[in-house]
Amino acid sequence: MRTVIGVDIGGTFTDLVLRDERSGEIVVAKEPTTPEHPELGVLSAIDSAVGADALARCRYLMHGTTVGLNALLERRGATVGLLTTRGFRDVLEIRRGDRDDPYDLYWRPAPPLVPRRLRLEVEERTAADGSVVTPLDDASVLRAVDTFRAAGVDSIAVVLLHSYANPAHEQRVERLLADAGWEGDVSLSSRVSGEYREYERTTTTVVDAFVRRRMGPYLARLSEGLADRSFTGELLVTRSGGGALTLPEVDQRPFETIMSGPVAGAAALGRLAQRLDLPIVIGADVGGTSFDTVVVEDGRAPLLYEGRVEGMPLQSPWVDVRSIGAGGGSLAYVDDGGLLRVGPRSAGADSGPACYQRGGTAPTVTDAALLLGMLVPGDLSGGVRLSVEHARRALEPLAAASRLPDAVAVAEGVVRIAAAHMAQAIRGITVERGIDPRAAAIVGFGGAGPLFACLVADELDVTRVVVPPNAGNFSAVGLLSSDATRNAARTLVAPLDEGTLARAREVAGNLLDDLDPGGTVPFREVQLDLRFSGQEHALTRGLSADAAVPDVLADFRAEYGRVFGHGLPGAVELVTVRVTARTPLSVTTGLVPAPPESSRTADRAPVWCFSRRAYVDADVINRGELAARGPVSGPLLVVEPTTTTYVPLGFVAEMDDEDCLVLTRKERP
Repeated sequence: MRTVIGVDIGGTFTDLVLRDERSGEIVVAKEPTTPEHPELGVLSAIDSAVGADALARCRYLMHGTTVGLNALLERRGATVGLLTTRGFRDVLEIRRGDRDDPYDLYWRPAPPLVPRRLRLEVEERTAADGSVVTPLDDASVLRAVDTFRAAGVDSIAVVLLHSYANPAHEQRVERLLADAGWEGDVSLSSRVSGEYREYERTTTTVVDAFVRRRMGPYLARLSEGLADRSFTGELLVTRSGGGALTLPEVDQRPFETIMSGPVAGAAALGRLAQRLDLPIVIGADVGGTSFDTVVVEDGRAPLLYEGRVEGMPLQSPWVDVRSIGAGGGSLAYVDDGGLLRVGPRSAGADSGPACYQRGGTAPTVTDAALLLGMLVPGDLSGGVRLSVEHARRALEPLAAASRLPDAVAVAEGVVRIAAAHMAQAIRGITVERGIDPRAAAIVGFGGAGPLFACLVADELDVTRVVVPPNAGNFSAVGLLSSDATRNAARTLVAPLDEGTLARAREVAGNLLDDLDPGGTVPFREVQLDLRFSGQEHALTRGLSADAAVPDVLADFRAEYGRVFGHGLPGAVELVTVRVTARTPLSVTTGLVPAPPESSRTADRAPVWCFSRRAYVDADVINRGELAARGPVSGPLLVVEPTTTTYVPLGFVAEMDDEDCLVLTRKERP
């Protein structure tokens, strides 16, 4: 048997989990992320935790990365030129004509990824039914190539009107570019997206062209580094919509990896919910830079078919993970009005929190938690050594500026504010959707998720918190059970009747044949986007092999009533046909047991009690020892190699049969 490795790059740490399918051995590691060259952090984690033999036997290396996302956030990608149909040059700037924040009088949209001088028009036009209205003018394409070369364009995005219905003109443009000697990258909207909506399709194609120059070289350097270490398995990258892509697929569709990092945690959360038979769970993933949260109902995370980054829509399957700038490295400061604030800026991975003793001097959430005794001083994963004195020195200047008595009061405020931000983010995906968070269990994971989970639970009046095995590396654990997944979609707007349904099945069959020419993929799914006639947006519903029109209508109307609380009269129409081909890759299923733990440094320690607003003596217990001790009441610190769980007064901690740490609130202190 062979090994399977999952590696997840975070804002501060790069997490690794290895499982040996022969012996069942588990290895976990955390190493500091290297933002300028993220592959070095990955290779460092492998060098520190994976032996040469285990790497040589590695079957799959599953990788979750934020390289594409960071390229967008930092606007550090390719210089993109856009070729589009005459009259559609300004689609990127016109957008939808709405405002992301209607209440912000000073709101301005982010500038387009392609400046107007590099958005060029060509003579052509295709109708919505795929018929050619105006033939393509080859000369207009060749003139654009000369302009792009002179401007230093690296990558060309080709977005011609209604090319989802007929890609012939875009394919002709690609051939003309090759004949003209164009050596840069080319992204065709007909390959990137098979859906209508010109603005969204244009943005998606431009993003694809923009991130190619970051993703391609990064994965090439990582592959080379792995090969130098005798890795002969397959490197796979997680998709924003779940599942994994091979390197050739990433090369063809790099935009599908934008949310590659956070989605791995959602996948692991879904498997945990199924294993523990929890109907609703809320993920609380606290890393060094951000807080990521997702709601999983009946073992499935919500899947959207349009994501959004920095106001830019992307037509791609997208697990609905919400992120805010509230992590362990989030900076604390006092604003002009004298109010204490936390985030969204972060100390990052290079210097980090002041208590890391790596050059950082600005106060962070981690500094506050350490000063309050929520973390045990000493060595942290990745060779970091925590210093209480450095944390105190960083926090003290905020006391006078915020009129608080001392650094401890500042630390308490910082932690409470961070927890309040996290709770508010959870309300946005629960209460605002009609979900009562009090009926859910909060699952704390990530390096600081278990540290904050009970505090967030108190904010939301949630009574149950679960900390899974390997919580600090839980996203990397989710990578171990990834499937190879491919998706495709095609817009097909028509009233829903037997003829339309037959046509939809034909379209689905063609799309699946394109994804899986040999018919070897074991799991195939077909879904339909449906809406009432006259509506703008649609609901996505699964289509079984034997479903007739009445079955599809009944299912759609039931779901519509559940989501919106009422039904509507009138006809229903089909909008888009979607297909998924999925192949399981690993035998790793269920929960991955935690590896042996290091010894704790103390049996008891002073820990801040938020209800009493004072330090109290608390037990410090290795996670592996908790099962033998039975239920233990807080205040309590449960330590393990990659995270620490803070159990406040009023909560009781115990281990369940699945090696999960379950924290239950018995009373309000």
